[in-house]
Formats: sequence, structure tokens, C-alpha cells
Amino acid sequence: MKPIFEKVPHIRTESFYCELVTASTPPAPWHFHPESQITLVLHGHGHRMVGDNLSRFGPGDLVFVGPNLPHVWHYEEGSPKPGQTSNAIVIQFRENFWGAEFLSLPESAPLRRLFRRGTVALQVDGRTRQIVEEKIQMLSATQGLRRVVLLLDILECLAGGLDLRPISSPGFHPDLNPFDQDRVSRVCLYVNEHLHEAIFREDLARLLNLSPDAFGRYFKSRTGKTLPAFVNELRISRACRMLAETDFSVIQIALECGFENLSNFNRQFRRHTERTPREYRSTASKQS
Repeated sequence: MKPIFEKVPHIRTESFYCELVTASTPPAPWHFHPESQITLVLHGHGHRMVGDNLSRFGPGDLVFVGPNLPHVWHYEEGSPKPGQTSNAIVIQFRENFWGAEFLSLPESAPLRRLFRRGTVALQVDGRTRQIVEEKIQMLSATQGLRRVVLLLDILECLAGGLDLRPISSPGFHPDLNPFDQDRVSRVCLYVNEHLHEAIFREDLARLLNLSPDAFGRYFKSRTGKTLPAFVNELRISRACRMLAETDFSVIQIALECGFENLSNFNRQFRRHTERTPREYRSTASKQS
């Protein structure tokens, strides 16, 4: 259940890596790497896990992830839609890729502060997100020195932006082992595929060849969450999307998301969103 080490591809003619994630790109497991990462979602919906933070994502989602912080993006089944081949843009870079002395310059002080903040990952919103999104799309279509200039421009915008908020806990320090198997990813995929059903710790423990008690301790130590809390967050996240995008009744959505009765669904939904399902749907309808 530990995150696995990912070796970021290195091209001799490039100082950092930029990937356009498409429908044919193999899904990444729960992983980490020494490079910082900027991920911009273009199409599709799902959930992402960064450190101990589990959140829903959709088009326009923009996150800065610091080095060696485990993360994974899971797209929901059927998302993105057919024809939407470019799902996300991912930029990965070492903080010293400009050279060892660059960050020591007085002018680089904002970048040093950004990298310190990024150790807990940062979600980018508002006007900053709009500006950076445009620059990321330009970078993905550019080669040569212009790419380096654009990356520095992006980091300068992030360093000076007011719309960045931390999304993982400062105290989250998983045991990182480059040679461990991607067992957390297997758990995430299993839970996502069976979210509408009852999910038992015993089944997941067997999946990883652990006893139920050992599985519970191991999962909490690697993700910072208990299994019930993890499952509930995913279910509420899916319910939010269904409330916003479908005409299903609240009871239909509750059952589809794995809740056995309406009262428990309403209680869990309010605890996570501070609104009732009907209030959430009304707000989403007005915003759209």
C-alpha cells in the first residue's frame, strides 16, 4: 500500500518534462517522484489523492505538487467522453533544473517561498488559475528556450498569486519506498469500481494478502485516513457530481453512491459539505 517510485522520463534535449495526457496514456498508480509537478485537467471528472487529501476534480482543476509527495488522479468510468483525447497537461521539473545557483539569487526569493509552500501541495483557483492555465497550454505547444521562459513565467505567477491554498496536511509523512508495489492504487481502483456496493475491510485485506486489522493500520499509516472515511469522501464526491449533473432523485443518488438509507446519506452529506443535498443541487443549478 506504499506509493511506488516513478522515474520521470528525461530527454537529453530538454531540462524538464511536459506530458499531454490522452485517452491512450496508461493510468498512473499511487506514486511519488523527486520532481515538483503541475497538473492541469482539461477534460473529464474523477477524484485525486494528493498526500492525505482526497478531492473531486473536473475540467480546469489546477494543482501544484511538491517533490516526493504521493499523488494519483483517477478518472471516473466513461470520463472523459469519447473524442476528448487530451485529458490533462502535466509538467514535472527539478527545483534546481536552471542550475544549482539559480535559486540562491536574491530575485529567486519568491520561488523559494513557493517551493516551501508546495511541500503540502497547492490548489490554484480564481484569476491566478485562469492566467496560469493559458500559459500552461502555450508551454505544451512550444519547444526550446521558450518553454523554459514560460515555465519560469508560470512559477512567477504562482509565487505571486493570492488564490493558492494548501490541500494536504503538513504532518503527512508516508514511508516512501521506491521498490514497494502499488497496493494503494489497487485499493483505490477497487473502491471506485464498487462504490455503489457495500465495501468490506475483509475483502480489501484479502486483496493485499493482509489480515483485516493489519490492513486497517497499514492503510491509515500510508494515506492518513481510515477506510470508512476514505470511502465516505469518495461517495459524497460522486453524489455532488450527480446532484449537479443529473435529474436523479436524492434517494436514487444515495443508493447509487452506496448509502443504504436516506437519513445516513443526508447526515454524511451535510457533515462533508455543510449543506443538504437539495441545497447543494439548488446552488449548483444557479451557478450553471
